[in-house]
Amino acid sequence: MQLKLTKPICFFDLETTGVNISKDRVVEISILKVFPNGTEESKTWLVNPEIDIPKEVIEIHGITNEKVADEPTFKAVARDIYNMIKDADLGGFNSNRFDIPLLAEEMLRADIDFDMNNRVSVDVQTIFHKMEQRTLSAAYKFYCDETLEDAHRAAADTKATYEVLKAQLDKYDLLENDTKYLAEFSTRHKFADCAGFIAFNKNNEEYFTFGKHKGKLVNEILKNEPGYFGWLLNADFPRYTKKVLTAIKLKELNNKLL
Repeated sequence: MQLKLTKPICFFDLETTGVNISKDRVVEISILKVFPNGTEESKTWLVNPEIDIPKEVIEIHGITNEKVADEPTFKAVARDIYNMIKDADLGGFNSNRFDIPLLAEEMLRADIDFDMNNRVSVDVQTIFHKMEQRTLSAAYKFYCDETLEDAHRAAADTKATYEVLKAQLDKYDLLENDTKYLAEFSTRHKFADCAGFIAFNKNNEEYFTFGKHKGKLVNEILKNEPGYFGWLLNADFPRYTKKVLTAIKLKELNNKLL
């Protein structure tokens, strides 16, 4: 089944130096851009992460420090990546909890004002887990009846994710062939930031999901404890989370001036 699209969608996958969103870096990114007319455009970049890739991580994706030593840094290719995804929704496998937050962190580190406004994200893993409970290789075998060759390389994983989503639409009558519906279906919780530190409640109000203020409204905490905002900005939180917090703070200040 082909996707019914009203705008392009970019399926993407990251290979990284680790799983810490704030500290780890991209070593490979592959993007498969699918247009509403069904045409596809793909691009893969190897990236010098500017930090060492740990041995245990190399054993997973096979990308060594020597292989990326002469490749461009993320900052050097960030504008090209942004230009490819700027008009598109995003799709991936575990992308809502890992790839999108880490991509946002890399973009902001490269001084590109990335955000998720005016776009949705379709997490194919979440659809898979809701329907079948498995991994990408198993999903590819289950839905497409093929073995995923070259797993844990970005291009192979990106293409497999796209093929799995199309097969999911063929298999489940429950699923609507609509990007907005799939984005909502593949979202476990509605978060204000990418990393899940700030979520929206039923009234569409931001609240903290962690720490001593877990479950409390962000604007109330920032109003009653002004020092907490400064602590958050200086602590080891992702840049995108800090960007969202700053926007909430500025919105409250603007409301006071009205």
